[in-house]
Amino acid sequence: MAQKKHSWLESLLVYNDIRMLRILLLGAISGFPWVLIASSLSLWLKEEGLSRSTIGWAGLIFGVYAFNYLWAPIIDRIQLPILTKKLGHRRGWIVLMQIAILLCLVAWSFINPTQNLALLITVGLIIAIASATQDITVDALRIEQINENEGKSMAAGAAMAVVGWWTGYKLGGVIALFTAEFFENMGIADYWQATFLVLGVVIILMNIGLMFVHEPIENNRQAKQRETDKIIEEKLGSNNIITNFIAYITGTIGGPIISFFKKNGFNIAIGILGFVFLFKIGEAFLGRMSIVFYKEIGFSKGQIAIYSKTLGWITTVVFTLLGGIFAMRSGTIKTMFVAGGFMAATNLLFAALAWTGKSEWLFAIAVIADDISAAFATVAFVAFISLLVDRTYTATQYALLASIGTAGRTTLASSSGALVDWLNGDWGTFFILTTIMVIPSLVCLWFIKDKIKIGAK
Repeated sequence: MAQKKHSWLESLLVYNDIRMLRILLLGAISGFPWVLIASSLSLWLKEEGLSRSTIGWAGLIFGVYAFNYLWAPIIDRIQLPILTKKLGHRRGWIVLMQIAILLCLVAWSFINPTQNLALLITVGLIIAIASATQDITVDALRIEQINENEGKSMAAGAAMAVVGWWTGYKLGGVIALFTAEFFENMGIADYWQATFLVLGVVIILMNIGLMFVHEPIENNRQAKQRETDKIIEEKLGSNNIITNFIAYITGTIGGPIISFFKKNGFNIAIGILGFVFLFKIGEAFLGRMSIVFYKEIGFSKGQIAIYSKTLGWITTVVFTLLGGIFAMRSGTIKTMFVAGGFMAATNLLFAALAWTGKSEWLFAIAVIADDISAAFATVAFVAFISLLVDRTYTATQYALLASIGTAGRTTLASSSGALVDWLNGDWGTFFILTTIMVIPSLVCLWFIKDKIKIGAK
């Protein structure tokens, strides 16, 4: 009831916090690599004449996001010798991964996709691994910008993280598409390879910006982790090098999981994990093939950049901020129900576009509606899992929940191209199926909604 006392203007003022600007930049750093391994890679392969199935299966590289929990404990615990001392624990890991991505872009600039497809995908896989690793510490640093008892600020921070992510992805896509089109019009044969060098400059600029992001003073996280190790050592009944190592490994990997199930109870924890896995599968199937669909229906790279990226970015920013306010006032769970229903409905617009043929006004409407629903869905989802994590295992638990969500979106959505081929290119039916995919997650959320304790529902 307390939330009802606050006006929309008062809720909006929560964004007037320097921490929100830092979170915005962190989100952009996290979103930009998806420009490389999603839209840029897909369009690059499409223009090189590769099949929809090949492009879809190439998306399996996203699967590493579903497994970054496996090495998240390392990120939570291990400090890099030089970078940690100079930049801090979290920022040190981010910079290291950014360097890896930059080197991969340089490698891509020398690869011909038709002659070295396996090598190209391998380099893309390395980018995905570095990006997934980066996301672990980016999310931890973002959550640690806000105190645990600041519920409204956490919702606002989730909104800014989403705005940042889409800014990195959408505006990064604009840069990529217009740069590629510019080089192509100039008659440069390997215009995509040249584009990746330009995108490398963006990576460098983001790292400069990262230096202005404050890393909070180390809290008692490591002390609590050592306490967990000690409890395990005591249960092992001895204290030596072997038991200390076993305790460390067990505490590192098992501690976050035990903490999560203990906090929520087994049945609710399973329900949460089920919902997280299913929530954005339909969106992922649509997103994986969207740029291929736009190209096949007859839109140019410039038109895709304007409607899907530029217009989409503006819409996403506005409605993510509004979605954050809605989540502050109505709760994350209600927001996810609203967003889920909207996601299902807007996918039908893409079916209409497929059946009517190339139409710029319908394209614009579909993109706007899709971005509105994605904005609401993502901000609610990020706020939801951010509120669930234990600060003792910030990076690990968030990575666990985020990776489970990613597992559904990446592993299953990799078959999106094969599904379109199986449907003989019937894009309309494909988009109808993506609409149906949204429903199971909402059913799951309905059964657990009254038992989740994360603030106002």
